[in-house]
Amino acid sequence: MQQPYSRTLFELLDEQATRNPDGLAVICEGRRFTYAGLAQAARQSAGALRTMGVGRGDRVGLLINNRIEWLEIAFGAWLLGAVAVPFSTWSTRAELDFLIGDAAISVLITLPNFAREDYAAILRDIAPNHALLRHVLMLDAWAALRDAAPRLDTPAPGDGAGASDDAIILYTSGSTSRPKAIPLAHYLIVENGFNIGERQGLRADDRVHLSPPLFWTYGGVNALPATFTHGAALVLQGRFDAGQALDLIEAHACTSIYTLPSMTSAMVRHAAFSPERTRSLRTGMTIGSPQDVRMAVEVLGAAELCNIFGASETGGNCCVTHHSWPLERRANCQGLPLPGVRLRIADEDGAPVPQGQPGQVEVSGPYVMRGYTCGSAQHNASSFTADGWFRSGDIGSLDADGAFVFQGRSTEMIKRAGINVSPAEVEDVLLQHPGVAQAGVIGVPSDAGESIVAFVVAANAANAPTPEQLAAHCRTIASSYKVPDRFEIVASLPTTVTGKLMRRELKALALAAIPVA
Repeated sequence: MQQPYSRTLFELLDEQATRNPDGLAVICEGRRFTYAGLAQAARQSAGALRTMGVGRGDRVGLLINNRIEWLEIAFGAWLLGAVAVPFSTWSTRAELDFLIGDAAISVLITLPNFAREDYAAILRDIAPNHALLRHVLMLDAWAALRDAAPRLDTPAPGDGAGASDDAIILYTSGSTSRPKAIPLAHYLIVENGFNIGERQGLRADDRVHLSPPLFWTYGGVNALPATFTHGAALVLQGRFDAGQALDLIEAHACTSIYTLPSMTSAMVRHAAFSPERTRSLRTGMTIGSPQDVRMAVEVLGAAELCNIFGASETGGNCCVTHHSWPLERRANCQGLPLPGVRLRIADEDGAPVPQGQPGQVEVSGPYVMRGYTCGSAQHNASSFTADGWFRSGDIGSLDADGAFVFQGRSTEMIKRAGINVSPAEVEDVLLQHPGVAQAGVIGVPSDAGESIVAFVVAANAANAPTPEQLAAHCRTIASSYKVPDRFEIVASLPTTVTGKLMRRELKALALAAIPVA
């Protein structure tokens, strides 16, 4: 695939519109936009934003789920040189109050409501608290303004975005503190997106199913630029629902999918699932254990699916497996670093560890963020090494070929009788039991340091494996110190809206319901 020459995101859209104006760019809720059509919609949106005084460097807030308007507004802002600041559509009143103030947005375009939240009412109440917030528009008001505004074809000299300007500010989930603001530049997103798409083997005729949200790195800084740098089409799902996902994949013959272990499990366990319905799938991306990858490949049917590693701070992904690798290789590592990315593995004192040994993962390269921004800049000193490498907070190793093998978050490692145990490794052992659909493992304090507690979702609730059976299974595969001390059979695991296991919630459940050894 020819690499685009564009260095900003609107230039990328316009380049594809020039190369293939009739090429399909996005499908969502029965609407279809070609690249030329989306570029024109973005110009119209830019004109509307300009009437509200938005210019280069201004921040435009988006409180919108996966839909065409998200793309129109974001690309319109990028044409003006403004910065898109997407907020989670699961944000609460308190979270929004913090985010609006921290991001210093001047315009917010929002859904009136989503799920249980009445955003129209919330914003009427909190908007007066934020002096920099000049305009709050519900989608219907935005549509009227957009349609009436003069279209902006080209920004004036000196306006518009530069390659190194911020394109987007993303907020971390804030599981341990206030969410941190991560700025990512235009060139970073375009170039890294192209490399991500190359690892997947994307083609111009691909249709990429995306239900993970665009406000998350996985969607807006991974799937979006990977798809658009290859002239392919996004098939957007407004909110994940397993049955609807199957309908969309089948109806639009999707060839690529961005999925998560919880999503894959929900689809393949859905009453309406059959391999025939997802037979069009070829490639895509996921995260998770080897068993999670195998399920997405062998059951869901995405034969060339890629395994990945990365963080928002590293530009979304920094390692991706090649789609053409054998399944076992893709399942058991997260791939080689992307072009330009460097990884090093260090011990707790910062010294390099021998090849193949686990340690703290540090990342460097042109696609790593320049540093946290807004009110989060105080975290930069502790997040970067003295020589400028980003401390990811992850534990992993590099194999003999230089591929990365993820073992877990450093804060999640279990210290059992002085030995580090990776929760992810124990989860993978459990997932190899035919009666286990999902597993979550945490450590709780004990006389031996920590005890291992495993939460298990049965594949068949009526015939769930017993703790004794699970322990026996683990002993046949894993070292004795990795066998959980306790097992809890549960109906579901607590996850974030983006499908990540909430280990803090599991630990709270373990401490509340299980006597500590």
